[in-house]
Amino acid sequence: MKVGIIGAGSVGSATAFALIMRGVARKVVLIDANEQRAMAEAMDIAHATPFAYANKVKCGTYKDLEGAEVVIVTAGANQKPGETRIDLLGRNVKIFESIIPQIVAAAPNTTLLITANPADIMTEVALKLSGFPRERVIGSGTVLDTSRFRTLLGYYLGVSPKSIHANVLGEHGDSEVVVWSNGDAGTVQIEELAKMIGKPFTPEIKAEIDSNVRNAAYKIIDGKGATFYGIAGALCRICQAITTNEYAILTVSSHHDDVEGVKDVCLSLPTVVGKRGVHSVIYPKFSAEESKLLRESAEKIKEYSDQALEIISKKA
Repeated sequence: MKVGIIGAGSVGSATAFALIMRGVARKVVLIDANEQRAMAEAMDIAHATPFAYANKVKCGTYKDLEGAEVVIVTAGANQKPGETRIDLLGRNVKIFESIIPQIVAAAPNTTLLITANPADIMTEVALKLSGFPRERVIGSGTVLDTSRFRTLLGYYLGVSPKSIHANVLGEHGDSEVVVWSNGDAGTVQIEELAKMIGKPFTPEIKAEIDSNVRNAAYKIIDGKGATFYGIAGALCRICQAITTNEYAILTVSSHHDDVEGVKDVCLSLPTVVGKRGVHSVIYPKFSAEESKLLRESAEKIKEYSDQALEIISKKA
């Protein structure tokens, strides 16, 4: 698999490293407005390849994306102090208006994987700007949030997070929905399992886990300025599902006609991911409260997505 990465900052370079060291990508092309940074990151990662796989990583231009199966877009502006979300959206839309057409021209058959924030909204923007079919425009969505949830559940229950099936859905952001009702481990619903082992989920413990999932990024950013290892792992996992045509169920973000009555919105639901990108979407059963929260999440995303698309239409 050949993968292009737009943006050689912390997320882009960590993702390139993960793809190379896990052998998911045979070739990685790093592209950044700061060519010197992209070249340095590519060189540094290349020096690790003898310890892993004989794969290649290079600094390149958009023309070098030709033949890429996946192009990951990490480039985007960070929110400035005092800046509104709409101001940030305006700046990121402008960045995408420059990036996306160049990707389309060089790699018209690629799958776009969007992780620039706000991820769900920028996935909708990328879909609009690219003209690609919806199955080939994917957001990283809540794949990382789901991993955080499963990790915390695994620690609490004393089982491997890989053996837990529980998801975070909706927005990759503050309105995300931590779904307890249909989570399971060993075919046993997670709350029932907790009771069986004598460690029931009290309201306080559930609230603590929810908070640690929802606020993980803030804590990491406070401590070291940015999150990148977790999202790099998530992006690598999505690429693996695509290159191996795995039909893996991942909570990526994609465009949906209707979510809890909200029309035409990008958010995360359990999704079958393979060679074509999105193969199908599985709409799970929720509790009444979770359905309500998912609708509120969809409404929030829809509001900002419409404003982002309006910015594009005014320039058209």
